[in-house]
Amino acid sequence: MPPTAPLRTGPGSGSLQTAQKAYLHFCRIEKGLAANSLSAYAADLSRFESFAGDNLKQSSSIESVHAYLSSLYDSGLGSRSVARQLTTLRGFFQFLLGEGRISHDPTENMESPKIWSAIPKFLGSAQINSLLDAPDCTTPQGSRDRAMLQLLYATGLRVSELCAVRLVDLDCQAGVITVIGKGNKQRLIPVGSHALRAIGDYLGCGRPKLLKQRPCPYLFVTARGSRMTRQSFWKLITGYGKQIGVFHHLSPHVLRHSFATHLLEGGADLRSVQTMLGHADIGTTQIYTHVMRSRLRSQVDQHHPRS
Repeated sequence: MPPTAPLRTGPGSGSLQTAQKAYLHFCRIEKGLAANSLSAYAADLSRFESFAGDNLKQSSSIESVHAYLSSLYDSGLGSRSVARQLTTLRGFFQFLLGEGRISHDPTENMESPKIWSAIPKFLGSAQINSLLDAPDCTTPQGSRDRAMLQLLYATGLRVSELCAVRLVDLDCQAGVITVIGKGNKQRLIPVGSHALRAIGDYLGCGRPKLLKQRPCPYLFVTARGSRMTRQSFWKLITGYGKQIGVFHHLSPHVLRHSFATHLLEGGADLRSVQTMLGHADIGTTQIYTHVMRSRLRSQVDQHHPRS
């Protein structure tokens, strides 16, 4: 395995930018982080460098990190965004400490901002049905869009995972899909009959018309013959949301939240939902129990005679 970068002559010496490149290389090669995670880390570290300067010794001081976090609050960022920035810096400085590039971790005794768990937004059954029926399946694009929406709701995939699905990843006979998630972890997810039917219709007519005999290993393609990007799909789902009257905050992740919420409401156990969502920590999945409790409260308020 190639080294991250040569060590400096002493702790704290050198360039912050060089140290950042070494850390991102470490995250990509040794931790196996996905491209989206690496991009987010790079953006966070670049923002820190713009504030603290390129001198590693000065930027790794406790005062410098404190001042940076304060500036984030002053710029209007919320606690969740500041906490994410601190998490990035904590991982970065721990790496530098382990490499001997700094003599102390300035984030060691810093407490993360308190974050109140927000209940994920999700769609009701009627809204889901309207959204899945929104694409015009008489067109190749509409056939593709319905297949993507059906698969997204049937499996709870992340949008990046959805766009990365290849033809060989889907086993229609067994009704399962193989997904490579965060950290290059592989998981198998069952696919329901409605989604398989929509995908079959798309493969039979829509996809060949979009590709026009051009080769492409990915399941969902554009008229240019390339795979669908997450940005393009984000725009598509927003447009369909407006079409059915869901104007605010409709994103691919809302269908992921809807998938998990509806599974738990139907009696699925939390561990199974965790596995299908690809959560490393079950604590992440437990947010959906808040959704169920919130809905239970509204049901009591609505229907109990003494509420």
